[in-house]
Amino acid sequence: MKNLFEAVTAKEVKERIARLGLTSERQWGKMNAPQAMAHCSAAMEWAVGDRVEPRMFLGRMLGPLVKSQVLKDEKPMGRNAPTAKSLVVSDERELGKECTRLSTLVERFCAGGPQCCTNHPHTFFGQMTPEEWATLMYKHVDHHLRQFGA
Repeated sequence: MKNLFEAVTAKEVKERIARLGLTSERQWGKMNAPQAMAHCSAAMEWAVGDRVEPRMFLGRMLGPLVKSQVLKDEKPMGRNAPTAKSLVVSDERELGKECTRLSTLVERFCAGGPQCCTNHPHTFFGQMTPEEWATLMYKHVDHHLRQFGA
């Protein structure tokens, strides 16, 4: 299963990020491309420990079950999946700046490996291993790149 600790996968993701343009059309969802890249960066900040969010009540109940389904195979994340309120980006952003920010975080995560990954629980899924974080971050970024045809 692909994950962002793999240098080849991280390189592929960064190339896809670089292909995004202001004319990249949204296939689903509400965010535009700059907002989606900012959203992905915020999630990556969770993975590297720059941001820590409290556990969600619903996540304490359902998180482990949903996590096992999301991470069980190569299947991409589904369209219009729910978003944590703290990851919602609704203000206008600059695409180039947000793509650079996300690419930098992907590179940092990949280069740092498992030892750079947060020990804090995911707000919904709860405690995660570095490998689970790496797989989830790949699937999440892939989901939003597919949203814009990249």
